[in-house]
Amino acid sequence: MEQLPLLSLSIWLPILGGVLVLALGPGRDDMARWLALVVSGAVFVVTCLLLVGFDTGTAGIQFGESRPWITSLDIHYKLGVDGISVLLVLLTSLSTVVAVAASWEAIQTRVPMYMAAFLIMEGFMIGVFSALDAVLFYVFWEAMLIPMFLIIGIWGGTNRIYATIKFFLYTFFGSVLMLVALVYLYTQAGTFDILELHDVQLSLGEQVWIFLAFLIAFAVKVPMWPVHTWLPDAHVEAPTAGSVILAAIMLKMGGYGFVRFSLPITPDASHELAWLVIALSLIAVVYIGLVALVQEDMKKLIAYSSIAHMGFVTLGYFMFNPQGIAGGLIQMISHGFVSAALFLCVGVMYDRLHTRLISDYGGVVNVMPVFAALFMLFGMANAGLPGTSGFVGEFMVILGAFKVEPWFGVIAATTLVLGAAYTLWLYKRVIFGRITSEHVANDMPPMSRREKWVFAPLAALVLIMGIWPAPFLEIMDSSVLNLVEQVNQSKL
Repeated sequence: MEQLPLLSLSIWLPILGGVLVLALGPGRDDMARWLALVVSGAVFVVTCLLLVGFDTGTAGIQFGESRPWITSLDIHYKLGVDGISVLLVLLTSLSTVVAVAASWEAIQTRVPMYMAAFLIMEGFMIGVFSALDAVLFYVFWEAMLIPMFLIIGIWGGTNRIYATIKFFLYTFFGSVLMLVALVYLYTQAGTFDILELHDVQLSLGEQVWIFLAFLIAFAVKVPMWPVHTWLPDAHVEAPTAGSVILAAIMLKMGGYGFVRFSLPITPDASHELAWLVIALSLIAVVYIGLVALVQEDMKKLIAYSSIAHMGFVTLGYFMFNPQGIAGGLIQMISHGFVSAALFLCVGVMYDRLHTRLISDYGGVVNVMPVFAALFMLFGMANAGLPGTSGFVGEFMVILGAFKVEPWFGVIAATTLVLGAAYTLWLYKRVIFGRITSEHVANDMPPMSRREKWVFAPLAALVLIMGIWPAPFLEIMDSSVLNLVEQVNQSKL
């Protein structure tokens, strides 16, 4: 199985599939939908083969591929995955299948363009998680902005142009600083190979500047407070499937950047400036949780919830112990399932009433009981209820934080209270009570079979990961221990 170039297939199959869907042209909407679903399903099968053939007993790179690309600069087309990235590749392929299926009836204009954008973006995102050459990583990192820019800008809401430009400028600005840092590292190491950059010897001053450049690039993507303001705008204006990919995958790019670049390349600066990241993370957990409480738009509430939950991820990483880092990674995977499902829940209601305001709903359980049960499951996972995937990562991060400084753990644990507060407040007003609107009574038919199938894998994974997290932890265990060793080993 390792003889097959599975990673190249995972990257280029969706990109070529997207070009094929785009070539269908207008008037072939149904064919575009089915072709996109088949291609995304095939990519998911290919990524599952990665998992089947994955050896959990090693921290080394697996399924490696390397070809010369720009020989004069020693730049290679080099791919590979470890226990950290393989789960993110799988999450990307699953989320794309869900996004394509969720858009089946919601999108009626320029359908081939829409489906092609998702497939091409899937290839670029898998490329980010698979690239082992810094230039290749940067190309994929920048390229995936373009399809999302188009998805929000063409199929988004009334304020979509403002949201897309803000999204693009924020993320592009951070990326330029990352490029500067990578070029400097090349001048020191003579290579763009990411694994060799992990071993380059740098002074503390050099490490600090490189760390800060990476921090800005990845903080914008996570997003961390105070560079988070683009995310609620982008979510509110994006179509439902756009929000699914933005929350489930794109926010994970920043978290992945920390473990692939910041921690192993600049370990001393990471320890030196850990206080800064910890402070920003705790502010995100507490302050953004309070901001979520007062939102009137369902999508904005879930967007702020995402920022608070991603604060847990960055907090875990900078505890520099196995519990914290593994907890941060598990939180990323769990957040991918839960936030995607919550945005889909909003999409189901929006497709019926064409409003996202909490005040326009009430008593939905009376007309959509199955939907109410699913919304409850994902809401409880968002609040970190034991037995759901949301609890596992948060518990491990709090455990890792307590080992370093008990007060970090206490402050981080407030998110369990705040998360329950804004999630239950949202659920009570939208789902429970009497039917408060004629539209809810008359215009909200029960969930279709297609909608139930879209939710089914996410609901199953939230429960499986919550009840039996061991398989997920075993996959990343060796890679996490190797990363902890790298970041705790001084280069000075």
